Amino acid sequence: MPGRKHEIAKGRIGALVETYMMGAGIDFTPTESLTLENESVRVKCEADKSYELGADRERQDLAIEVVVTSGGIDKLEAYKRLQISEVWFWENSRLSLYALGKEGYEQIVSSQLLPKLDIDLLVRCVNMPSHVEAVKAFKRAIDFNS
Repeated sequence: MPGRKHEIAKGRIGALVETYMMGAGIDFTPTESLTLENESVRVKCEADKSYELGADRERQDLAIEVVVTSGGIDKLEAYKRLQISEVWFWENSRLSLYALGKEGYEQIVSSQLLPKLDIDLLVRCVNMPSHVEAVKAFKRAIDFNS
């Protein structure tokens, strides 16, 4: 069972990413921890958070893993078989991003799916002690009206 630290990080990341996508006018569907499965390549995986970007997608575009004890980057092979465009790992209060290319996943410094998302800002806000203050600070910093 996931612990408190895991669930808080998962919830905070989800709240901030969804705040960003709503503010940016990105059509998305949160698919949460829906089991991702492809029988033809014999793989089954369950992200902590996942999203489809756009309407009526065949598969998730973004999977987010919160690693507190184990799992981590070892899951990239499963996500590769599932053809998930981008996978993010939250571990040790840091975010690592991976994009699927022809040869597999490559680590990236900014999201290819959400290229204007300030990853440093996201990380700072996830690490804040107060959820409400984190969301408020994030919203102020990403003000799409200015």
